[in-house]
Amino acid sequence: MQYQLDTFINSLNEFWVQLIHFVPKLLAVIVILFFGWLIAKLARSAVKRLLTLTQFDKAAQKSGLEAFINHGNFNVTLSGIISQVVYWLVILLFVITGANALGLNEVAVLLQQLASYLPHIIVAILVIIFGTLLARFVNRLVFAWLYSIKFSHALTVSTSAEYGIQILAIFVALEQLGIGMQLIHSLFIIVFGAFFLALALAFGLGGREWAAKVIAEMDAKKKQP
Repeated sequence: MQYQLDTFINSLNEFWVQLIHFVPKLLAVIVILFFGWLIAKLARSAVKRLLTLTQFDKAAQKSGLEAFINHGNFNVTLSGIISQVVYWLVILLFVITGANALGLNEVAVLLQQLASYLPHIIVAILVIIFGTLLARFVNRLVFAWLYSIKFSHALTVSTSAEYGIQILAIFVALEQLGIGMQLIHSLFIIVFGAFFLALALAFGLGGREWAAKVIAEMDAKKKQP
């Protein structure tokens, strides 16, 4: 009976010793998380304001990505999504610090992997937006140039160039997200091989007609008195 009582008392003493060592760490983690929450809110507001000043949402609307996101009656903006991602990224960084302080190393490693993935989401969104804007700019530029030289397949070539750049942007975004890298590379080679083949055929067929027109115009000018 005395042995059991001593065992219980020793276990209770160990519990109180561990609790005494744990409580200060827990209080420190609470303080860390509180300041992390404040910094996360400030970071979200700063990013939101910066994106508003740079008219980021207008660029997102022009790219069509924001309309695609709101297709399911979601009233969100891309600047709101990015600022919210930044908010949770900061929160995760402070949670990782707190987990390390409590000795939860496995939890800290898992959260660190999640935190390292969030910036890739932001980069993927930016790649799609600016890739789409670049694709539309190239479309207009190529069409204007080919139309000025009276190329009969100007619309086909310019539209193909736009789609090609958009597909490239999607592949780069998927690569940032780490989705099926080998499959993406294979699809990239197949799609762009088909794209350049179609472009070459379009130039070949249309170029022959255009060259014939140019030669005919030159002959007509020579025959004029």
